[in-house]
Amino acid sequence: MVVTALTAGILASLFVGFNIGGSSTGIAWGPAVGAGVLRKVTAAGLMVGFVFLGGWTVGRNVIETLSGDIITIEISLPAGVAVLFFIGLGILIANIFGVPIPTSMTTVSAIAGLGVATDTLNYATMGEIVSWWFVTPVIGFWIGGVIGRYFYPALDARIDVSTTPGPLLSVGRRGLRPTVSLGSNTTGRELASTLGVLAIGCYMSFSAGASNVPNAVAPLVSSGALDANPAILLATAAIGVGGFTIARRTMQSVGTELSDIPLLAALIVMLVAATITTFLSSIGIPISLVMGMVMTIVGLGWGRATRPITVGEAIHGDVDAEIATGALTAEPDTPVREIGQPEAQATLDAGELFRPRAIAKYLSMWIIGPTVALGLSYLFFTLVPVAM
Repeated sequence: MVVTALTAGILASLFVGFNIGGSSTGIAWGPAVGAGVLRKVTAAGLMVGFVFLGGWTVGRNVIETLSGDIITIEISLPAGVAVLFFIGLGILIANIFGVPIPTSMTTVSAIAGLGVATDTLNYATMGEIVSWWFVTPVIGFWIGGVIGRYFYPALDARIDVSTTPGPLLSVGRRGLRPTVSLGSNTTGRELASTLGVLAIGCYMSFSAGASNVPNAVAPLVSSGALDANPAILLATAAIGVGGFTIARRTMQSVGTELSDIPLLAALIVMLVAATITTFLSSIGIPISLVMGMVMTIVGLGWGRATRPITVGEAIHGDVDAEIATGALTAEPDTPVREIGQPEAQATLDAGELFRPRAIAKYLSMWIIGPTVALGLSYLFFTLVPVAM
């Protein structure tokens, strides 16, 4: 019986990790792959390595919160299997629609459903976690807004993320010693920008591991069926399989549906979201990359669209009549405003700042996925007493 339950638990954990990999890989590496910086197979390989590092280090704090702080009892093995099933179901629904769901919200909701059904929910811990769920999108929005309004033009002028024909680096040999040099068409600026893109993608993967590895294995760790170390290895393997296989659709959804953001804007969004997520994971708060990422996109767009012209820009002619935040594109014939005046709001509507329907779909999945997990978990554990 125990062997059967453990087998079911491992399969459920693999299922959750597989779906997480399908969602997170697209988020972390979609912009870089779309820009031609690296291939999808290479991106998936880097994802696996840095997910492992994130889960092995920072992720342990989140595992502790999920496995021991949300409810006041240890989760039994059968209960852990059921919780993993509800988590996987919520993620699968989101992947079917091509929308990256906040996995941590779904995980916490499934565990909370168990806690409510058994009257063992730690309301103080749950309140702290939920408060961060409300604060995180606001933080992401305002950081994105400040960068878009005051710093994006200068960054855009100095950073050109582009690729040239041919290999980035050329490997040769001088006697028995291998040598590495720039490719025939590679410029120093291209090399630096490419390394920056790769570094941010790796950082994003690390952050994904810190926040998402615990979601796939915390119920099994709580039940005592697996120790933390083998559990992290199991989750990493499952996320890697998902990254190599089903990440394509979510990658396309993030890269083209929410807003057609240029690569520089995408990298800024990734850096902000990864930093927020890594920090919260380090203090044991289960949080999702998607929450900070979506609202940083909106904030960056709002900041770019409302940015006033400075005197220096007017003198040097650095006036950008085409405002872009992805979908924040004004018409090319937008009249130039007077010095010091904000950009005319009449030239931009909500649809030019971001895509309201796409935002609404993302926000609805933030509500629907965790709510479904909470409701099904509560109903199941009310009817089937397997929690103890």
